[in-house]
Amino acid sequence: MTQDPRPTPGTVYLVGAGPGDPGLMTARALELIAAVDVVLYDALIPATALDGARPDAELVDVGKRGGGAQVPQETTEQLLVRHALAGRSVARVKGGDPFVFGRGGEEAARLRAQGIPFEVVPGVTAGIAGPAYAGIPVTHREHAPGVAFVTGHENPDKPESTIDWPGLAGFPGTLVFYMGVRRLPQITASLIGGGRSADEPAAVVQSGTVGGQRVVTGTVGTIAEVASEAGIAAPAVTVVGSVASLRDELRWFEDRPLFGRTVAVTRARAQASGLARRLRALGAEVIETPTIRTRSLAATVPPLGAFDVIALTSPNGVRELVASLLRDDRDVRELHAATIAAVGPGTARVLREVGLRADVVPETFTGEALAAALTAGDGRAGATGAPDGGGRGASAPRRVLLARAATGGSALPDVLRAAGDEVTELALYETVAEPLSDAAREQIAAADYVTFTSASTATFLAQAGGMPTGDRPRPVSIGPVTTAALSELRVTPAVEAAEATIDGLVAALVADASD
Repeated sequence: MTQDPRPTPGTVYLVGAGPGDPGLMTARALELIAAVDVVLYDALIPATALDGARPDAELVDVGKRGGGAQVPQETTEQLLVRHALAGRSVARVKGGDPFVFGRGGEEAARLRAQGIPFEVVPGVTAGIAGPAYAGIPVTHREHAPGVAFVTGHENPDKPESTIDWPGLAGFPGTLVFYMGVRRLPQITASLIGGGRSADEPAAVVQSGTVGGQRVVTGTVGTIAEVASEAGIAAPAVTVVGSVASLRDELRWFEDRPLFGRTVAVTRARAQASGLARRLRALGAEVIETPTIRTRSLAATVPPLGAFDVIALTSPNGVRELVASLLRDDRDVRELHAATIAAVGPGTARVLREVGLRADVVPETFTGEALAAALTAGDGRAGATGAPDGGGRGASAPRRVLLARAATGGSALPDVLRAAGDEVTELALYETVAEPLSDAAREQIAAADYVTFTSASTATFLAQAGGMPTGDRPRPVSIGPVTTAALSELRVTPAVEAAEATIDGLVAALVADASD
C-alpha cells in the first residue's frame, strides 16, 4: 500500500486583531500569532500586533488600503490554501472581527471546500469600539433598543443596492455604517429618502481607539458635509441615532493628557513596549522607531563568591547576568554573600523579578551616584552598614564586580578604584545600531516628541540621520547623562526628566504637553 506523500494540512486561524488599540487584542489572538508558521495580515491591525511572532515565521502583507494598493481577495485565499496544504499553521490576522465585514466567512468557506481545518478567533469590532472611544454607546435603554451594522461599501459587482433603505430608515435603533466615508452623501440621502429624519444626530469616528482618533458630529442631513469639510477619511465608522447626542457628555478618550500628541520611541524594541504602553494609555499616538538593540556577548562569569559587591547598571545587565549563569548551569545563589548595588529603581525592579533585593540604590540614578553611594562614609559601608559589605576589614581592598554593557562609561570604575577598590569589569552585552528606514525617519520628523532613554539612543539616531533639527519634534531626555550625550550632538532637550526613570520621563512629557 502506497503511503500518501502529502503532508497533513495545517490549521488556519482567522484572527480578529481588534480596531487598533493593541490593548484590545485578545489573549487567544496573541497566543496564535506567537505560535504559527505563517502570518497573513491586513493593513489595519494594531501597530504592535506582530511583535510576538516567531523570528522564523513568514509574515505576508495582504492588506487592502482605501484608495491605495490592493491585494485581490482571490490571491489571499490562494495563499491561505497553499500554506495550509504544505502543512504550515497559518494566522490570517484581520483588523476588527473576521466575521464582521472582514470577508472571513468567504475565507472559511474556501478552506472548508479544500478540506483544511480552521478556527475563528473573534475580535473587537470597530463598529462598537470606535463609538465607545468617542463616548457613544451604540445601545442605550433611553435611546436605542438595538443596533444594526451596515456596510457602506457594497459588493461593486452587484448591479444595484440590495439594502432595503426604507426598512433600514425605519429601524428603531442605532445604525452603524462601516467603510462608507466616501459614500456618505448617498448613504444619508438614501436614509432621508427612506423616511429617517434629517435632524437625527449622527457622528463619524475616524481611526477609533488610537491616538489619531478624530470625531465629528452633526445630523443625518449635515454629517456628510461636516465630515468632508473636516477632511475625515478611512478608516472610519458612521453612527446614526440619538445615541450620538451623548458624545459631549460621555467623551473620555480625547480628554487624556497626551491625546492628539504623537510620540516617537527610540528605545530598543525589547524594552520599548513598556514605555509605548504607558504613552498609549495616556492617549498618545506612539511610533516605535528603535535605533538600538542589545546583543548578548559570550561572557564567562567569574565565581561570584569571590566578590564583595556586585554592581549592576541596567535592567539588561541583570537579565544578561542571570542568563549567563543559567547557561553555565549556575544560578543566583552565588550572590548570597555579596552586597548588590543597582543604579536605579528600574534595575532594582528587575532584580526583584529574579528573586534578589538590591542593597544599594542611589537617590540619583547615574553611575556617578552609584559610585558615591558605594564609597560613602569610610568608603567601605554597604547598605546594611557592615564594613566592606561583608566584614573584610578596612585595610583589605573591596572586590567589586561591575556587570554591564561593553561600552559603559569610566566614571563608576574610576571612582571605585580611586577609593581603593579592586574592580573587575564584566561586559555581558553590547548595544548596536538598529537600521532606520526612510519611512521611520519621516515618522520621527512628523512627531510631536521623540524620547531618548539612554545616551546610545541619541548617538545611534544621529548616526541614522533621524535626529530632530528644528522645533519639532521636541526631544525628551530621561536624565543628565542622556542630556550630555544630546548636547555633544548639538541637540538641546526640550524636556528633561527630574528623575532618571521611565516614570520620570513620562511625567515630564505629560507636564510639557499640558503647558
